[in-house]
Amino acid sequence: MNFVKMLAVSAAAIAGLMPLSAWAQSFTIKDVAGRDVSFDKPVERVILGEGRMLYAVAPIEKEDPFAKIVGWRNDLWTTDKDGFNAYVERFPKGKDLPFLGNLTDGTLQTETVVKLHPDVLLLPIGNKTAADEVKLEDMLAGIGVKIVYIDFREHILANTEPSLKILGKLFGHEDRAEAVAAYWKEQMARVTDRLKAANPPKPNVFMYRAAGLVECCGTFGPDNFGLMVDWAGGHNLGSDFLPGYTGSINAEQVVASNPEVIVITGSNWSQTKNAKDYVNVGPNAAPTLGDSRKALNTLMENPAFTGSKAVAGGNVHAIWHQFYTSPYQFVAVQQLAKWFHPNLFADLDPDATFKEFHEKFLPVAYQPGYWVDAKAGQ
Repeated sequence: MNFVKMLAVSAAAIAGLMPLSAWAQSFTIKDVAGRDVSFDKPVERVILGEGRMLYAVAPIEKEDPFAKIVGWRNDLWTTDKDGFNAYVERFPKGKDLPFLGNLTDGTLQTETVVKLHPDVLLLPIGNKTAADEVKLEDMLAGIGVKIVYIDFREHILANTEPSLKILGKLFGHEDRAEAVAAYWKEQMARVTDRLKAANPPKPNVFMYRAAGLVECCGTFGPDNFGLMVDWAGGHNLGSDFLPGYTGSINAEQVVASNPEVIVITGSNWSQTKNAKDYVNVGPNAAPTLGDSRKALNTLMENPAFTGSKAVAGGNVHAIWHQFYTSPYQFVAVQQLAKWFHPNLFADLDPDATFKEFHEKFLPVAYQPGYWVDAKAGQ
């Protein structure tokens, strides 16, 4: 018997030993790193290499987002305490899941990963360099754990829809992933189509990234919130100076740029070490928006901002930082558009949009408070 026939016979023998249902349940996905990752059975045990991936898993696995999650990084707790609380109050098992460290700062405990026996470790694309350096893929492959990369942060136009569809396939709800992606495009078009038709002048916008965590003046380049500013009909000043999606520019450059609109990103960072003077906006922040407004106005006392057109014109705002790492960017774009072009988008209600999204796709109730203006009544 020649070699080719031997292979054919061996394959047939293996197939005969493997139930047809197992063949039917095998699948392959292409992750956002361009890697083909194959599974021979449905995924049952998942580790979230970033806790905020829960924002994307929740609309896919609506009945219980934690049903297949066996461990997660603690960043949802540290960067969005109110969002964390909303989910663990609804699904108490989330509170008992083990926290893992961060691959990029060397605190990820591979021993814990092994003990949890996951089928897949989901990582943000920004972790790939660190994973390659420590040969994490080879290490985990030896115990049958696959790595899959997704991205809602670094290249949001290219990777948001593919990442949703990857999750849909991994969690066995491809129809839901398609529905969320369709809703994303529909809601984005409510802004982009109107801007295309009206073609209004674009205000110069400075995005102050993670104020209270990042010194002045952290901002965004031509992706992430920088791209959201463009989609909303503004000109993102950070894109003039930064090649990547985040970085910092000096205060003198902000003064020279003289932004017409300033938007800072905030969240409930009460569990983050050394966080101070931040603006708490996000889920359930509505009752304390008065305090958030005071914090926002205090930040504007920095000499980088005091003489700006934005401060003089009262066009200063804060928005939930976590829009930058979730598939909810369409909500941020709608709110930014209202700030940049209030007359053109007078009829647009981002609160209603996000409330509808919660009702359609998410297992937790909508709790407003995702943005605030420096001056009341804006």
